[in-house]
Amino acid sequence: MSEFGYCEGDTCARKGCKGVIQMRQSENCNCHINPPCGSCTAPRHFCDTCEWDEEDDEIVNDFVVNIDKTTGTYRSWEPRPLDATKIDWHSKSHTYSSMIKEGVYPEGTTREQVEQKVRATFGGRFERFGNGRFKHIAYTD
Repeated sequence: MSEFGYCEGDTCARKGCKGVIQMRQSENCNCHINPPCGSCTAPRHFCDTCEWDEEDDEIVNDFVVNIDKTTGTYRSWEPRPLDATKIDWHSKSHTYSSMIKEGVYPEGTTREQVEQKVRATFGGRFERFGNGRFKHIAYTD
């Protein structure tokens, strides 16, 4: 899986783009009344080189889809970034009777806590677990 830029100063890397991610200024900030305000938490990152704009990203299943609103075409289709502050994973196909759940977990989380979240109908097994990352084969049938 390739890593795409999401923060200001990162290299974009979408479809090989070498542009640098920038961030628009917040408009009508109300943080002094009720922080954080909607203006400051709204998607504001963009890349001038390939015309990617965080505002156009939509989450579809386990993917972030960036849609050109003028044409309706997909600019990019990439795996959703995993959130290491919680037990988070991507589900991938494996066999007719199993699937792979590969993800991350925060420091201090036990193997049992992760298994409780990713366990399928007929159980499963860890192929890898440690250093905040896991790969679990879930038996579905």
